[in-house]
Amino acid sequence: MTGSLTDQAIDRIREFVRSGRFPAGSKLPPENALATELGISRSPTREAVKALTLARVLEIRRGDGTYVTSLAPSLLLEGLESAVSLMSGNTITELTEVRRLLEPSATALAASRITDEQLAVVRGHLDAMHEAVDDIEQLTVLDAAFHRAVVDATGNETLATLLDGISSRTLRARIWRGTAERGVTAVTVAQHTAIYEALANRDPLVASAAALMHVDTSERWLRDHIGDEDVPTDVVTGERP
Repeated sequence: MTGSLTDQAIDRIREFVRSGRFPAGSKLPPENALATELGISRSPTREAVKALTLARVLEIRRGDGTYVTSLAPSLLLEGLESAVSLMSGNTITELTEVRRLLEPSATALAASRITDEQLAVVRGHLDAMHEAVDDIEQLTVLDAAFHRAVVDATGNETLATLLDGISSRTLRARIWRGTAERGVTAVTVAQHTAIYEALANRDPLVASAAALMHVDTSERWLRDHIGDEDVPTDVVTGERP
């Protein structure tokens, strides 16, 4: 019964947040007053607050009280990458399918919105990738920065957070190592160059095509190797081989 009441309290608090009764950044009433307003006893109210704190909807400030967070997508979705790190086998390839659906569209949108300043940031990451073509660890970092800069240019924080979550550092590192093993690191860097050039030309169609080709290369490699006995567990656990 307590669990059911806790669920009811969670739903009521969420509704209060959605309706503006407790807007982002606002302070919730003390526990007794909150329980009375919810029409639910203190124990399930307390559990509901704990659950919503874990979900980053609420924030408990010791000695001050409980507040609604900023409710920013980057905050509410920050657990996505942790969830991705637990996936394996077919679910990994499902993630690449999601990336294939989202990233070309995001890159096309970026091409239509990117500013000169944002383009310069993308170019900086690309230049560094060319210089680090034989350094897999550095390429992994620069690859993430390059794609984040591209998606940031869309101005869509939710989209950026989703793509960050499904394109984890671990997967990027494994793909770059596979690229190095095949001796085609320069080819993959060239794909990033094609994306940059499409952005520089403000050409959404070409940008989408360049991004699709890049994602497809990664997806095909993963489909060929996920599940093979010689693939280290770092794809799933985040451990380096």
